[in-house]
Amino acid sequence: MVIGAWLVILVAVVAWSRSAGEDTSDDLTLPGTGSQAATDLLSDKFPAQANGSIPVAVQAPPGQKLTKQAYKTAIENATKAYAKDPDVSKAISPFSAQADDQLDRSKRTGFISLYLSASASDLSLEDADRLTALEDPLERAGLKAAAGGYLGQKVSKPSTHLSEVVGLAAAVLILLLTFGTAVAMAVPIATAVLGLAVGLGTIALLSHLLEVPTSAPALATMIGLGVGIDYALFVVSRHRRQLQAGMDPIESVARSTATSGGAVVFAGGTVMIALLSLWAAGIPLVTTLGVTAVIVVAVAVCAAITLLPAILALLGPRINRLRLPGLKTQHDDRPHGWARWAEFVAGHPWPCLLAGTAVLIVLAIPVLSLELGQQDNGSLPTDTEARRSYDLMSEGFGPGSNGPILVAVDLRKPAQNDQQQLNKTKQQLSALEQGPQTQQTQSQEQQLKQQEQFYSSSASDPRLVSLRKQIEGTKGVDSVTLPLVNKSGSAAVMTATPTTAPSDLDTNDLVNTLRDDVIPAATKGKQMSADVGGAAAGYIDLATEIGDKLPLVIAIVLALTFVILLLAFRSLLVPLKAVVMNVFSILAAFGVVTYAFSHHWSATLIGLDHTIPIVSYVPLMMFAILFGLSMDYEVFLMTHVRESWKQTADPHEAVVHGLATTARVITSAALIMVSVFAAFVINGDPTVKQFGLGMAAAVAVDATVVRCLLVPAIMSLLGRAGWWMPDWMDRATPELSIEGDEWFAEREAAARPSS
Repeated sequence: MVIGAWLVILVAVVAWSRSAGEDTSDDLTLPGTGSQAATDLLSDKFPAQANGSIPVAVQAPPGQKLTKQAYKTAIENATKAYAKDPDVSKAISPFSAQADDQLDRSKRTGFISLYLSASASDLSLEDADRLTALEDPLERAGLKAAAGGYLGQKVSKPSTHLSEVVGLAAAVLILLLTFGTAVAMAVPIATAVLGLAVGLGTIALLSHLLEVPTSAPALATMIGLGVGIDYALFVVSRHRRQLQAGMDPIESVARSTATSGGAVVFAGGTVMIALLSLWAAGIPLVTTLGVTAVIVVAVAVCAAITLLPAILALLGPRINRLRLPGLKTQHDDRPHGWARWAEFVAGHPWPCLLAGTAVLIVLAIPVLSLELGQQDNGSLPTDTEARRSYDLMSEGFGPGSNGPILVAVDLRKPAQNDQQQLNKTKQQLSALEQGPQTQQTQSQEQQLKQQEQFYSSSASDPRLVSLRKQIEGTKGVDSVTLPLVNKSGSAAVMTATPTTAPSDLDTNDLVNTLRDDVIPAATKGKQMSADVGGAAAGYIDLATEIGDKLPLVIAIVLALTFVILLLAFRSLLVPLKAVVMNVFSILAAFGVVTYAFSHHWSATLIGLDHTIPIVSYVPLMMFAILFGLSMDYEVFLMTHVRESWKQTADPHEAVVHGLATTARVITSAALIMVSVFAAFVINGDPTVKQFGLGMAAAVAVDATVVRCLLVPAIMSLLGRAGWWMPDWMDRATPELSIEGDEWFAEREAAARPSS
């Protein structure tokens, strides 16, 4: 019945999500920031331009120009086709009178400006596919064409299928070597995959209610596969040991679910608490990433304590079928190799502590040069729509054309045309018209007429002209468009094109210079104010918000983790040790990521053609995710150490027993999780690469250096003091048993006949 219920849920969720589709976007919402103020002003005063313009880059073959009649006709026809699309409010050809420098100097590269009625969060994948299909006639005419902006990004999401296949293949191999039988291997895989399908289907449905980032499904897949297989591995390992000891299969399933299943609930709850702590940051994008990750973890926990026991009960003793020939596996409580290692660490705690600490410090050193920034489309695979547009625009108009900076101006005194300059221009034009007409005077007359048209509009308001001039003169600005003023004259917008790419740190410096120096000086005392918006400004604000909120989130996660472990292990030093060790292992992971993405040779190894900064929200997300995940191994190891301590009151024996009995399973679980995470390094999305490498490194460090070296060394040095707790706190702390072994011990003692 339980298996049937899960299959019904699976079919219902997957079918519903497939019919509804997935609606992800990277639209930033940052209440209270300058970029959000600019966005809000544009939405209120310029509804038609609120979503910005989308460039459809076009390029003629080498040696050709777009002004060639055949190419020009194809571009004009494409512009008309775009204009007829229901999602396009306006399309401007580079040859239109409305065009604003949409052809480069060589006339070989240009772009069609699209103004979409749908925002990044509202544009569906189906609509984006329909719009990008309109490029086909341009390419048939011999032109290169590709859409940029959020239209190009919508259709450029790299697939995660290859990463999933590689991760699953590695997990299958590790489980085969761990269990030695194909049936035992298949159970955790099936449980994890089914749970992941339900979780991803739920996220797809959620994307229609919340603005789910494009990297969220890939991140959820990483976490869902990793924890899903690991949680099932813990339960199945205990079940097989109990079967080997002669326990009845149904009793073994029940006991495994109550004990290891309890540890799974505890570990999964810790992960979810850490992820939900991201809500305290107050950043919608980060909160949503946390919520989507919580969904897959919650489903994985539910599958491990409901679906998995049902499958194990159905299989009974057949779980050991299809044994691999020639493969010997041990499932006793004291695997000899790990027992010898445990004796060595417990017998030499100081050398092991110093060696482990040295490794963590060396790995963490690159964090000192960590630079947070934003990714741009220039780091996507070269065959994606957004990357092709990025390269075409960079070649024709410079890298800064891919990340224009919006300056939204709020005019408390309505804009008015510059009447003085208008009169002066009219006088010059009149004098020119009365004189002799030559080719030179005709050219001057055309220029004066253009000036007359400009000074007749409210865009010639001296305040706006002065602001534009000062922005244009700022170092790092390539060009600034003429101001666009709304009908009431209460707002204006102009676009500044940087000389550097959106991900370049010089672009960040430019945005900060405009905000801190140029704009305040240009608007002071002129009854107007201005805010800097656009993608670059948004990500700068995001980095600032994260920097401000990071200490709060870290404090919440550390405090909650300390309290939870205090309740679980009834010790002050055990949770303190866990918190400190987890922080060190996460810093080591940050160091690995920082080094890998900031050096050309290592960036090339992970599939990039140049170095990129660490996306600003990656460290915050990694901290919450990894702190939760590292608790899995901490709980699993320390539960067995505490169990032995309660039985023997010998701290040395407790450490040896705990490490010897858990190291095999922890190593297998960590190998699986590292394999799954590392498989996502081959994904084309640079942000997903950063998550994959960072989490793989953190789990590898945590399961080896921390769990198998530092933790046993520290517990050996602490001895009995490691389990100290003040009497008053001990009395006030409720009893909490993670695996419930005490209950089973009492039940068995009561069942024994009295002598």
